[in-house]
Amino acid sequence: MIPFSPPRIDQKIIDEVVDTLKSGWITTGPKTKQFEKMIAKFCGSPAALGVSAWTTGGEMILKWFGIKEGDEVIVPAYTYCATANIVKHCGAIPVMVDCGEDFNINIELVEQAITSKTKAIIPVDIGGWPCDYAKLYDAIKRKQALFAPSNDIQNKLGRILILADAAHSIGATYKGIDAGMLCDISVFSFHAVKNITTAEGGAVCLNMPAPFNNMELYKTFNTLSLHGQSKDALAKYSSDKKASWEYDVATPGFKCNMTDIQASIGMVELNRYREESLPRRKAICKAYTKAFATNNRIETPLQLNDTAESSYHLYPITIKGASLAQRNAIIDSIFEMGVSVNVHYKPLPLLTAYNDYNIENYPVAKDKYHRVITLPVYFNLSDDDVQTVINAVTKSVLEGLS
Repeated sequence: MIPFSPPRIDQKIIDEVVDTLKSGWITTGPKTKQFEKMIAKFCGSPAALGVSAWTTGGEMILKWFGIKEGDEVIVPAYTYCATANIVKHCGAIPVMVDCGEDFNINIELVEQAITSKTKAIIPVDIGGWPCDYAKLYDAIKRKQALFAPSNDIQNKLGRILILADAAHSIGATYKGIDAGMLCDISVFSFHAVKNITTAEGGAVCLNMPAPFNNMELYKTFNTLSLHGQSKDALAKYSSDKKASWEYDVATPGFKCNMTDIQASIGMVELNRYREESLPRRKAICKAYTKAFATNNRIETPLQLNDTAESSYHLYPITIKGASLAQRNAIIDSIFEMGVSVNVHYKPLPLLTAYNDYNIENYPVAKDKYHRVITLPVYFNLSDDDVQTVINAVTKSVLEGLS
């Protein structure tokens, strides 16, 4: 059976993890700090903070910005539940907006959804394809008069915060700029199935405009990620002062720090990402696109144009004219032929937790979901495996729609 997205765990990663275990630093320590610097350099970000997951990093940012009960945060209806869950965790209201044909949030509908209660927008780079951030900023500017800050941080920014759900998009570019630097704050995911993995984990990349100081913000978030403790373990034990144990907790923070075990995996992954992992993912996606180019029943995803390039995280195809039942039958057939596929995503209004939203208000998301199938893309997927996937999909689509 060809798996869907296994992590790349080889001897280099094993050796680095063993080195970490032997070092005595298994929680947040020197390798986490080194990995953070590597991520910041990779993206061009002033600073990056390693966190335990995209979810915990994103929620920390929303709470720092003061998102609270009664506030509205605009999110796409077509995304994983975490995007909306963190809004709920703050007591705020997720305002869902339909997607466009590229699976990403529809900016025109975002502009229509902005009210005086809107404090933040969370665009999602679905499958690694960047949202149209320039268009999103323009939409916010046109609705600037509605912005009503409720605390000093919001007043300092003076507009709606854009917090990118960049879970899929490390390595992607938009107008020549790397993901991680496309808006105010971006959060990557390093979950086991992502382009770069740390088993679980993520990173917060800072790009806040003046008068914010991003290095000072890094210090703030580093403290917040460790319960608000003013000095982490590394700072304590790196000091030669007698009272190095002394610390304070200025505010009740969170517990969402990255560990050195996670960072050791990520360091290996990031070091070979541009030269090995990303080119291989791109080659696999190009092979799919070429194979399906003449198939009038399969729509392939947008992954490269004059403005942007994907990170090639996912390869979602949509089956023209397929019903939900036909799509499901095609998936079953592909599995029977020894190929694992997936569906990204089930729109939020179809989930029990969000069934107070009506899926009929999100017709593009509903249509995409009914017809989408996500194909395997990962470093160790061989050329023979790619051909097996192509054959299974082609045959199953033909039979499923006949």
